[in-house]
Amino acid sequence: MKWREITITTRQENADEMAELFESVGAMGMVIEDPQLIADYIKQDLWDYHDVQIPDIPEGMIRLMAYLPVDERLGERLQQLQEELSARERLQGWPAHPLSLTDLQEDDWAHAWKAYFKPEKVGQRIVICPSWEAYEPGPDDVVLTIDPGMAFGTGTHPTTSMCIQALEEVINGDELVLDVGTGSGVLAIAAALLGAKQVLAVDNDLVAVQVARENVAMNHVEDKVEVRQNDLLAGLQESPDIIVANIVADVILRLAPAAAERLAPGKVLIASGIIQHRLDEVSDGLSAAGFSIDELISHGEWAAIVARRG
Repeated sequence: MKWREITITTRQENADEMAELFESVGAMGMVIEDPQLIADYIKQDLWDYHDVQIPDIPEGMIRLMAYLPVDERLGERLQQLQEELSARERLQGWPAHPLSLTDLQEDDWAHAWKAYFKPEKVGQRIVICPSWEAYEPGPDDVVLTIDPGMAFGTGTHPTTSMCIQALEEVINGDELVLDVGTGSGVLAIAAALLGAKQVLAVDNDLVAVQVARENVAMNHVEDKVEVRQNDLLAGLQESPDIIVANIVADVILRLAPAAAERLAPGKVLIASGIIQHRLDEVSDGLSAAGFSIDELISHGEWAAIVARRG
């Protein structure tokens, strides 16, 4: 299969909204090159960076590459993207965003981003380590090995790390956890490694389901984690202690009433993937569905909510 790589340079402060925009038009993967972030990682000695070059991008800017399938909807998606960009340039004062387009074969795209994915500690205990990297764990590290393949989720994005932070706080060792929209399975695996008794991971994308199953096996938690293809909570009979959903604001709002029905009083919903300007809207939606807000977690332009069924 062919993929169209779309390269765009924008301001650092627009990065999260730009990523959300690409996701809204159906991008099946993204890479963000942030020279300041790379420089900070090198300065803090967080990477074995001998083969990593700092991108030649103007100060205050980042480069984002997104990937769309070359199919009958490609023209429609590109037009929608251009219209959304033009609207932001006109209404929000964004700079002009000329697009660079390149066609790639699937194997090229599937491996090009790996140079940017390095071991990283998220939360207090979990270390996300790509399967092709060596890592020497510290005494308190819990190493989660991951290969995202063709599915979303390296585990190092702020929306995921906030979920892992919340899971570290709420898992005590006897919980049934439901991971909605599991992607590569990183949150389901993290829950199992942190001590959850059983984990059900669901995604409506067959590719994600297969990738998640492979990552579950790689981390030797098949006895705890089951991965199924499913549309959110539709038809599920389980009554979890914790639901974790790292998706987007609109889907969280749609999920909230069903999550409230499924969770017993006092049980927990962790919702992430929320852009900051929609945090109040999602908080209000969860309250209306019967949740009380325990904690708000923020990281840059992103937010997560830990809510409890009333």
